[in-house]
Amino acid sequence: MTFRKISLTFFILALGVSWAHAKKAPQFEPTHQLTADQTALVQKAIAQEKVLIKNIQEHTPLVETYIQDTRPDAKLYEVPVDDQYTLSRVDFGKTFYDKTYQPRETAARRGFFKGSLSAIAGLTTALGLDKRFTYNPTGFMQMMFLDPSGFDQQHYAFTFVRREFLGSVRTWVFDVHPKVAGMGRFYGRMWIEDQDGNVVRFNGTYTGPSSENDSRYYFHFDSWRMNVQPGVWLPVEIYVEESNRAEGEKSLGLKAQTHFWGYSLKLPTRDSENVSMKIEDAVDKSDDSQDVSPLQATRDWVTQAENNVIDRLEEAGLVAPLTTGGYETQVLDQIVINLAVPNNLAFSSPVHCRVLLTDTVEATTVGNTILISKGLLDTLPNEESIASVVAMELAHIALGHHIDTRYAFNDRLLFPDESTFTRINMYHSDADNTAAAKQGQTYLQASMYKDKLASAGLYWEQLADLSKALKALNSPKLGDSLLKTDGTPWMTDLARSAPKINWDDLNQIPALPLGSWLKTDPWDDKVHMLNAKRYAPMNARDKMPLEVTPIYFKLQRYEAANPASATPAQPAGNNPQAPSTTAPGADQQPAAPATAQQ
Repeated sequence: MTFRKISLTFFILALGVSWAHAKKAPQFEPTHQLTADQTALVQKAIAQEKVLIKNIQEHTPLVETYIQDTRPDAKLYEVPVDDQYTLSRVDFGKTFYDKTYQPRETAARRGFFKGSLSAIAGLTTALGLDKRFTYNPTGFMQMMFLDPSGFDQQHYAFTFVRREFLGSVRTWVFDVHPKVAGMGRFYGRMWIEDQDGNVVRFNGTYTGPSSENDSRYYFHFDSWRMNVQPGVWLPVEIYVEESNRAEGEKSLGLKAQTHFWGYSLKLPTRDSENVSMKIEDAVDKSDDSQDVSPLQATRDWVTQAENNVIDRLEEAGLVAPLTTGGYETQVLDQIVINLAVPNNLAFSSPVHCRVLLTDTVEATTVGNTILISKGLLDTLPNEESIASVVAMELAHIALGHHIDTRYAFNDRLLFPDESTFTRINMYHSDADNTAAAKQGQTYLQASMYKDKLASAGLYWEQLADLSKALKALNSPKLGDSLLKTDGTPWMTDLARSAPKINWDDLNQIPALPLGSWLKTDPWDDKVHMLNAKRYAPMNARDKMPLEVTPIYFKLQRYEAANPASATPAQPAGNNPQAPSTTAPGADQQPAAPATAQQ
């Protein structure tokens, strides 16, 4: 009995010593002494962080966050089960004051929030965090910064890891952890470019109230910056991922992307329509008619409303400016021709396409302009699927489903940017969409895409299949959803013509992940094709239709990306254009749209 008591006493003492040792065990790995050069670069980075904060405070960019909750899947690894979306104009000069773009239906719907700090603090709720805890009020947006108030050598320890190129930018990599306990201290890794000491990337998380990593308070993230002007690096994108959520939560994972653009919003410019006047000879080679018929006057009135709306959307940072020889003119407008010519569509003025900069899957028409969202274009896998979207919008124009002409009076557009969704009515009625879908199908049957419609229908089938899980992605902000309210596609006949989705068929690509084709310049809002290699999927998990994925930038310095003496433009045939009409293969570049049928 005495032996048992003595043994129990020693066991308890041993546990106590073990517990005390564990309690005193260091939380972070020991740091290594920095060299003089490494110390100098860290000090540069500390100084540049203050410069970056000042630069950000001079701008009011648009900040878009899209979140997908995920669950494990035996075949696909993980699949989205729910999503949230928010878009705001953020004024960093007023302590993260935001102006949230309100949805058109109601003032409080699916991830949109009211008031100061709303888009930032509200994301805490949208991310599905445990409501029993108190969260950092700057929440998601804090991931733009390492530590806006205490990033220095007094509060942080730095350990050199290696040198590494991110694209053409040479960086020095450091591990970072806090010396001083506190809520919201950064803990992770950072990349410092070696010329001016700017932090160009950092990933990790923030510490909880006891300087511990706790996903109840903060998620893990990967934050990237870009050299947008000479000597100016600004945040451009943040990726968030948690694959092991708190026990008891309904969903087991989370992926999210935050995009920044509109750092330098400018008033749009419009070229004069009368381009055939030869000034030196004073000869007017424009149309000989001197009068305007009632029909032409009506069409011109619609055009005036169209121009006013497009200009207003561009000014608000929601529509990409046109670029000479850009994606819109060389790819989308060519697809319009491929559909219009064989169907003998003779419009009084040319039909053009523009890109909405949001990730939401939507499209609409404004006069003779077709608007297609970046999120929709990014996820369309091939040219015939793009054509199926364009065909329906072209039918809207041909059937006279034009925008409300009240916008021909410009005073109706003098409202704050965040009211755009509620003040501009650009969506069509169900009756108009039904008629346009039927007519669009007719256009496709008469076009060069008629033998590939089963492939195009796969996209509509995939969209309908994920309609319940991705409600936010399919909730349009300005235009029309591709789906009816019951989740079935407007192009129902096209979807029915497609084969059943087969995950094991690696040649079948129903839809692509978000961000697959286009990138947005965060400074001037122009869209460009990704100059990226295309690889065929090796398994079903590589398909990731309509999903959020990690991000990776091959960084360039501004001077290298925008040389003073621009290289002459290459012929259209030498540049990557639209998605290939076949499934992407290894090292395959996207092919240009086929020429119009005569």
